[in-house]
Amino acid sequence: MTDGVIHRPATAADVPSLLATWAESFDGADVGLLWARDPGRLPRTFVAVRDTEVLAAVYYLPRRVRDAAGHIDLVGGVANVATRPSARGRGHVRRLLELAGTAMAADGCAWSLLFTGTPEVYRSSGFQPFTLGYRSGRPVRPAAPAVPGWSVRPAPLADWPEIAPVHRAFNARRPLSTVRTADDWGRRVPFWYAPPAELLVARRHGQVGGYLVTQRSGDRLRVVEVAVWPGQEDALAALFSTVAARAEAAGVPRIEARLPADPAIELALPCLLTDPVAETDATGMVRPVRASAEHLTALLTAPGAFHWPGDYL
Repeated sequence: MTDGVIHRPATAADVPSLLATWAESFDGADVGLLWARDPGRLPRTFVAVRDTEVLAAVYYLPRRVRDAAGHIDLVGGVANVATRPSARGRGHVRRLLELAGTAMAADGCAWSLLFTGTPEVYRSSGFQPFTLGYRSGRPVRPAAPAVPGWSVRPAPLADWPEIAPVHRAFNARRPLSTVRTADDWGRRVPFWYAPPAELLVARRHGQVGGYLVTQRSGDRLRVVEVAVWPGQEDALAALFSTVAARAEAAGVPRIEARLPADPAIELALPCLLTDPVAETDATGMVRPVRASAEHLTALLTAPGAFHWPGDYL
C-alpha cells in the first residue's frame, strides 16, 4: 500500500469505477466491451484502488500463439492498461504488471504480449519492442485483369464459419499467429473488423478459396488480413486486383499491405501495389514469463511471423 492505494485483483464492486477509468483514459474506444465478455476477467484484472476509486488497471487474457516452430505457446495478452490522469507517474502500472506477471506464471504462460503506442511505459517492466514489416504503395493502375474462375464479393463477418477453416489452414504453422476459437470468431474478430472495415471473399464454383479484410484510414486503404487455401494461391491475385480496382474507383492514393512476408503473398503483390516501399509497425512488445529470451528471439525473427489485428485484445 502506498499513499492509501491498494494494488490487487479486481472485484465486482470495482466494476463501475473501473469502467469510468477506462472511459477517462481511452477517447472514443469502449475497451470494456470485449472485457465484459470474458467470464474470467476479474481475477485477471489488476487495479490500483484508493478507497473505492480505481486509479489504474491492467488486464490480461491467456491466448494460444504459435512459436517459431509452429507449436503452441500459452501467452498472456495484456490489454486495457490505463491510469487516471490525476494518478499518473506514480508507478501504478508497473506494480500492476508485476501482479499480472505472477498470475501469468501461475497460469502457465510462456511469455507476455501487448501492443501500444507508448512503449516507454512498459520498458521498466521488462517488455521489449519488436517490429513487423509490411509494404505500401500506389494501387495498381490499371487494375490487373480478372483471374479466371474467381468471383470476389463483399461478405458479412457473420459468414465466419466459411472463412475460419481457410484462416486456420493458411496460418497452420505461422509464428506469432493466434489459434482462434469459435468465440474469437464470434466476438473478437467482428469487434476489430467492424464496419467500415470490409470483408472480401473469393469463390470458385461457389466454394470459398480465400478472403481478405480492408480498413480505410484517412487517404490510405489498409489490407489487414488475408488467407487462402493451400493450393489455391491464385485467389490472392483475384483478391488483390479487386482491392486495387476498388481503391482506384474510390480515389484512394495509397494502399498499405499489412501482411506477412509469405511466398504466396509476395507472388501476388504486383496485382495490388505499384512501387511498393518497406514500412514497419513497431507497436508490439513482449516479455518472457517462463520462456527464455532465446525462445522469443527465435519467434520474432522467424520467417513469415505475423500477428493479425483481429487477434488484438
